[in-house]
Amino acid sequence: MKQIETQRLILRPFKAGDEKDLYEYLKSPEMHCFSDMKIDSLEQAEKEVQGRAEDPFYFAIVLKENGKVIGEIFGHPESTDPTASDMDTFSPCWMLNPDFKGKGYGYEAAHAYLDSVFKNEGIRRVYIYTEDYNIACQKLCEKLGARQEGLFKEFVSFVNDEKGNPIYENTYQYAILKKEWK
Repeated sequence: MKQIETQRLILRPFKAGDEKDLYEYLKSPEMHCFSDMKIDSLEQAEKEVQGRAEDPFYFAIVLKENGKVIGEIFGHPESTDPTASDMDTFSPCWMLNPDFKGKGYGYEAAHAYLDSVFKNEGIRRVYIYTEDYNIACQKLCEKLGARQEGLFKEFVSFVNDEKGNPIYENTYQYAILKKEWK
C-alpha cells in the first residue's frame, strides 16, 4: 500500500525517528489486546520501528501539522478458503496515543485506510474484533458502517490475574463488505 493522506493526517510506513512517539503510546498499552506489544525502552522502540517499516500494510498515523506519530493502523489480507490463492478478506487493527483520542483521528485514519484497502487491494470483506468494554471502538466500527456480527464469550485472553490465571475477554466482531462501503 502507498502512503495515504487525509485532511489532518498522513498514514505512512514507520521510519527512523518514530521511536519516541511509538514508545509514548506503547510503554503502557490501554487495551489488553495490545499488551504483547508493550515497549520497555527507546532501544526496543527503535527495533519495533524497523520491523514495522518492513511491513507494507503497517502504517504510522501522523499529524500533518507537526509530523508527530499519534498511533498506528495495520492488517493483512487473508483468505477464508485455505486452498484459495486470492486473499479477499482483511482484518485491520488500530490504536491511538490516549492523548489524541476523542478528536476524530481514529475515524479519519480508519476510514482512509479501509477505503484504500477496498479500492486498491482487491478486498471483498473487512472484519474487526473489539473488546466488549471498548465502547469507543464499537462506536467507531458503527460509524465506519460495519455491522456487529457476533459476540464471542470468553473468546481470548491477553493478560493474567495476580494468581497467573488467564483473564478471558468477551469480543465483538464487526464486518463490512466492499459492496456496502461508502
